[in-house]
Amino acid sequence: MRVLLLIFGILWTSHGQAGLLVIASSKLPDDSITVKQLADIYSLKQVYWPNKIQVVPVNREASSQEREKFSEAVFHLSPQEMGEYWNRLRFQGKLPPLVQTSDQAVLSFVRSVPGAIGYINAGQKPKGVKILLEIP
Repeated sequence: MRVLLLIFGILWTSHGQAGLLVIASSKLPDDSITVKQLADIYSLKQVYWPNKIQVVPVNREASSQEREKFSEAVFHLSPQEMGEYWNRLRFQGKLPPLVQTSDQAVLSFVRSVPGAIGYINAGQKPKGVKILLEIP
């Protein structure tokens, strides 16, 4: 049985981690996204949105619970394994997603950069962005 607690406006599960909201720039025409599309974006396979705006993915720092939950939910890999993947892409001249160190920094970045996509703790009601997906 899963136990839920509401602490400081953030929903925490019995596993000690909150769910995540996948957020994007309000300028995008898309209102939702699949986990497959999210994986393609964060593995740098999809680099443009359907309206031809460049996709700008942003991650939390590798040591964060948010990044761990995201990596496991989307890729079934640890942040370290994803880091190894992005290191291999660097040798091909591709840059990994940008990193922000807080939910507020991710929100600010996504609000101000057309084409940006990121993830934050669920339980918030962010303004100025679109919520494309909720990861439990």
